[in-house]
Amino acid sequence: MGAGVMKSGGGGGGRRGRRHRRGGTMSEINITPFVDVMLVLLIVFMVAAPLMTVGVPVELPKTEASALPIEQEEPLSVTITSDGLVMIQNTEVAPSELVARLQAIAGERASDRIYLRADGANSWDMVAQVMGALNAGGFSNIGLVTDTGGTTFAPASE
Repeated sequence: MGAGVMKSGGGGGGRRGRRHRRGGTMSEINITPFVDVMLVLLIVFMVAAPLMTVGVPVELPKTEASALPIEQEEPLSVTITSDGLVMIQNTEVAPSELVARLQAIAGERASDRIYLRADGANSWDMVAQVMGALNAGGFSNIGLVTDTGGTTFAPASE
């Protein structure tokens, strides 16, 4: 009488689940490279996003004014620095060329809105002169850019 040992499971040999043949097609997607690329892109955009704002540093006056509605065109801004330099976007412009440059820009734009950013150290005379130049250059819708958190002139409650 001979006794024999039988393995259960049909000769699976201890490996359960899917079997992969050598040289066969792989039916699973490896997403590790995709995740790596996405993380690198996320870091690049997180670093680059703060650098895409208008880069002329000015100390804006603080007011309690509400924000203006957002336009579809990229907003055009003129900045007066604390040194009295006038800049269109990031380009310095001589005061004598300001009206001519603004007229050229106004001819290409659909909107007549322009934003004026002036450092709080400037005199009102300088700001008024630049506002007159903006109007002469074809921009009649002038928005003054300020920071929030200034004093309010609301009547005091008794």
